[in-house]
Amino acid sequence: MSIDYGRLFAALPSPHMVLDHNFNYVAVNPAYEAVVMRSGSELIGRNLFDLFPNEGEGGKRLRASFTRVFETGKQDTLAYIPYDIPRPEAQGGGMEQRFWTAVHTPLADENGAIAYLVQNTVDVTDIARLRQAASLPFASKAGETRLLERAREAEQQHQALLAESDEFRRLFQLAPGFFAVLSGPTHVFVFANDAYGKLVGNRPVIGQPVKEALPEVVEQGFVALLDAVYRTGKPAGGEAVRLMLQRGPEEAPKETYLDFSYDAIRNRDGEITGIFVQGMDRTEAVRTQQRQKLLLDELNHRVKNTLATVQSIASQTLRAIDDPVEAKTRFEARLRALSNAHNLLSEREWASTSLSTILSQELSIYESSRVAAKGPAVTLSPKTSIAIAMVVHELATNAAKHGALAGDDGSLRVDWQKRGDRLMLDWTERGGPPARPPERRGFGSRLIERVVNGELGGEIETRYDAAGFSCTIDVPNPEYEEQVL
Repeated sequence: MSIDYGRLFAALPSPHMVLDHNFNYVAVNPAYEAVVMRSGSELIGRNLFDLFPNEGEGGKRLRASFTRVFETGKQDTLAYIPYDIPRPEAQGGGMEQRFWTAVHTPLADENGAIAYLVQNTVDVTDIARLRQAASLPFASKAGETRLLERAREAEQQHQALLAESDEFRRLFQLAPGFFAVLSGPTHVFVFANDAYGKLVGNRPVIGQPVKEALPEVVEQGFVALLDAVYRTGKPAGGEAVRLMLQRGPEEAPKETYLDFSYDAIRNRDGEITGIFVQGMDRTEAVRTQQRQKLLLDELNHRVKNTLATVQSIASQTLRAIDDPVEAKTRFEARLRALSNAHNLLSEREWASTSLSTILSQELSIYESSRVAAKGPAVTLSPKTSIAIAMVVHELATNAAKHGALAGDDGSLRVDWQKRGDRLMLDWTERGGPPARPPERRGFGSRLIERVVNGELGGEIETRYDAAGFSCTIDVPNPEYEEQVL
């Protein structure tokens, strides 16, 4: 025997109606039509709150109950709610004070998603009026009034519990750590706080299994880990665990580090019904630790190289210059150049510096009207930064001592450009004395050649003519990409 559920719905003696997610009527039975004094044709397709507006407490509680059902997929009860409804014009119009008890039940579609809400409502207005009459001195306290009083008390307790639940929910929602609640063996999201939403790029996860909401974590073993927790009840987790996670709607998965734990949720009978997920995003902290390790490794290496450079500068300077005062002056100047380069790198955490910054620092002691430097942005590695700084210092020292910057009228121009995988730097001095090749090669010249040819793997072409000294430094493009951890 098949059952005609349409006829069964129509035959129900108590009022029933069905709403969609927008709170529009989908179906009503005759008992509901009678209690609200409206026909089905007047209701179907219309919004409940348009037909029966209520901006007071009753309207807010009714809307909140509907929302809870659609969000949680669980039944919700309003044991006692005042809600006035408009009378039809044929019955005099105006508003009529009414009191109701309502049960709201979710209705799922064929895919298991909550599609509709079914309301079974009871008009308890007459009982409420009996209670009002019972408060008069001459009225008797009927059993109905005691029943209504219990209903009111139950509703008050229910509202108190909801308020407490909402407060806990708000605290979880705003907590700095991420939280999520997964339901069932497929791990369907039923709750995720703001921190969790930020972690996953604010993707709409509620109502979806983990493997559909976060497909990139499946092959990384996290769904299998959830399965094990759901099957055994044993908690699982980790600290600074690496995973590739999509952090934005259109972004590719990025390296992420999490502290997390998965804990089984059990019902009163001890059966596992879901998993509680909690944790902290440790990505920035882990990256900071990695950068610190790289910094320490680079610092150890750099200290060794610096000591070797200082030793070489001291040895060559003292050997090449007989005058102790001049030797001391030269030695200190070269140490300052080396120190300045180190200071720049320290400010950048030994990550990189720009060529323009190196030039600006080394040439800043000269009048800005006499010095010009121009070229595209070029980022240098720590090793290249120190090498270029030493070369520029030696060239500038020679210009100030023997070249265009020795007098009052000379000028210096530094230009650089990228040419494929090469960097070309032109040093041009004009307005000073004629340039002549040195009679003997000093430490400065040897230092420049050693750095350009040896450390930078390039070449330098020097030109000495009547207009002034100039040179071109041609090295492999030293542009440096900072390591992204």
